Amino acid sequence: MILGQDGLAAFPGPAVVLDRDGYILASNGRAEALAAAIAQGRLACLSELLATPGATSVESLPMSSGGTMILDLVSLPAENGLMMVMARDVTLERNLRAALVESRQRYKDLVEISSDFAWEIGFDGRFVFVSPKGAMGFAADELVGRRPADFILSEENGQGGALPFETNMEMEDVEVWMRQSDGNQVCLLASATPIRNERGEWRGARGVCRDVTQERLRDAALSRANNRERLLGYIVRTIRDEVDPGDMLNTAAEATARALGATGCQIFRILPENSDFELSALSGTAGDERIILDSFLGSDHFDADLGEWRVLATVCRYRHSINGAVLLWRGMDRPAWSDDDRLLIDDVANQVGLAAEQITNHERVVKLSRTDGLTGLFNRRAFFDEIARRFGRLAREGKPATLIYVDLDNFKAVNDVHGHQQGDHALLAVRDLLRQHTRPVDLVARLGGDEFAIWLEGAGEEIAVLRCQDLLTAGKADLDHFSGSPDKPLHFSLGVAVHVGGSKESIEELIVRADTAMYEVKRSGKGAWKLAPPVGTEGGAE
Repeated sequence: MILGQDGLAAFPGPAVVLDRDGYILASNGRAEALAAAIAQGRLACLSELLATPGATSVESLPMSSGGTMILDLVSLPAENGLMMVMARDVTLERNLRAALVESRQRYKDLVEISSDFAWEIGFDGRFVFVSPKGAMGFAADELVGRRPADFILSEENGQGGALPFETNMEMEDVEVWMRQSDGNQVCLLASATPIRNERGEWRGARGVCRDVTQERLRDAALSRANNRERLLGYIVRTIRDEVDPGDMLNTAAEATARALGATGCQIFRILPENSDFELSALSGTAGDERIILDSFLGSDHFDADLGEWRVLATVCRYRHSINGAVLLWRGMDRPAWSDDDRLLIDDVANQVGLAAEQITNHERVVKLSRTDGLTGLFNRRAFFDEIARRFGRLAREGKPATLIYVDLDNFKAVNDVHGHQQGDHALLAVRDLLRQHTRPVDLVARLGGDEFAIWLEGAGEEIAVLRCQDLLTAGKADLDHFSGSPDKPLHFSLGVAVHVGGSKESIEELIVRADTAMYEVKRSGKGAWKLAPPVGTEGGAE
């Protein structure tokens, strides 16, 4: 059996390859904890796994970050007497199982110790009998002679319907909320029957009650958990259904604000090139976030009233590293944030952290596809896509623009004499020169090899001429030392085409004019610039 590094990397769980002595020869990126346990001699079942191909074992490994990882291990023979140990992470499964067992045991214990009590009400509406062990934290003699109404919580039981303590008919399993001796609420499940004399007159009632408070609290907690799961599912589906990664966080902010009843939701990202939070999405209205973001230096959560706002916020993480934050805002006229809100925003932050990482990866891929690998400038495709988009706007606004084709003179001599590494340094120097003589609104691209291009946004002939003169002067001063020889200096040849605002010239015609002007410079001696004649004319200016 042969399994290379690609195979190890593709295995979805931890995997290591060992020699006969148990030394690790290879592992994949998910086997860090497993490899450390083997190297440190903490894997008790290793000898058995090595001695018995096909053997399985479940091991608990402590993690450096805290907690324990539970792995289901299996050994498989490999070529040349090697052994492969593969693992499946069953931590979540085991923890859930343990939690379920604990939950079931708790429920069983609560049922077994629930306190049932019997009672009787006299014709005057007072307790005349309570079972000896008492009820609701009161001794039996503390209840006898008292009215049930003294303990009933009217606001919890509502105003409609008869209560079992005063019933005129048989009642079964009626919920009654009452106050215990310690002031806490208790939910009793009561069954009762009326007491009548021989003439059929009501003389009281008898019944039994069972304490179901814990059951009702669990039901309420489960209902809230189901509601949180439903809301989180809605938010996650909304994010995942968004096709455009650029709109993913806007969709998440809108869905989160709606699901949590927030006046506004802000989502921030920490971009790879910046260590500070940057607003990426906003839904609704929000206050000043600076205090909140600053608080994340010492805490992952913010939950407080801030001026006229109730604010609930938390950081987002991807692989334990903070990569963003979610901020929720409510006006002071709205209810305070609940425990369910606090749990839900943590779940939302986890999803937003994943979405932010996906967006970052997408942006990285897009950037790589649109930039030149050496200079970091736009590549040919991205440059022409962008000027095509801008060209359409020029027609509507009637503004001018200039396209300059830049070709390096004698660049081959640089590579031939000094080598390609020096040639790369020369190209980077050219990039710096072009950036220094353009504005942020302008575009600079490397079209390939020693060809560059500049788009001067909103620039007419006068500005274009000044830029060309400055570039030639700077180029001769800064690029001469890269030259292959004095008779073959590294200089610029510039072809300039000015698009007049409001003209009917197409972008293809503009490109042809700039390209033609540049080659005319190359044929006439290089190291100069030439202004292409307007569309439909001949000749030019230099």
